[in-house]
Amino acid sequence: MTIAKGDRLPSTTFATMTENGPEQIASDDFFAGKTVALFSVPGAFTPTCSARHLPGFIDKAEELKAKGVDVIACTGVNDAFVMGAWSKAAGADGKVTMLADGNGDFAQAVGLTMDGSKFGLGTRGQRFSMIVKDGVVEELNVEAPGDFKVSSADHMLEQL
Repeated sequence: MTIAKGDRLPSTTFATMTENGPEQIASDDFFAGKTVALFSVPGAFTPTCSARHLPGFIDKAEELKAKGVDVIACTGVNDAFVMGAWSKAAGADGKVTMLADGNGDFAQAVGLTMDGSKFGLGTRGQRFSMIVKDGVVEELNVEAPGDFKVSSADHMLEQL
């Protein structure tokens, strides 16, 4: 079942890259007590994700925070090493928190997986964004396959 507005996020675990290497973080802890602008990409370093999706949230970080967002986070079905390298390469450090969903547990738990096997990607998370307040989905924007419209930072700004 796909998550919907008003639903509480399921309990899963992400990994983040730190100076000490990958560290696990429970989703319940990450989303507790804050407003999070979360977006999901099919894959780090992939064309649309690298050219438009992540850069949009980096560029609009201050505007999102001015509208009440405490944390901007990106999740993808990649390991923490890849997400950390992508963050550095894109200049996202300090603006966007990378949440590695290496096994796709989060994407599966929210019912937003996609089959990227024709591109050699296997099962991945769909392209989507959501505004999460204290672990509850306030807005949910799921892209149609191949699209990049409603999950953008600009669209999210309009929702805040």
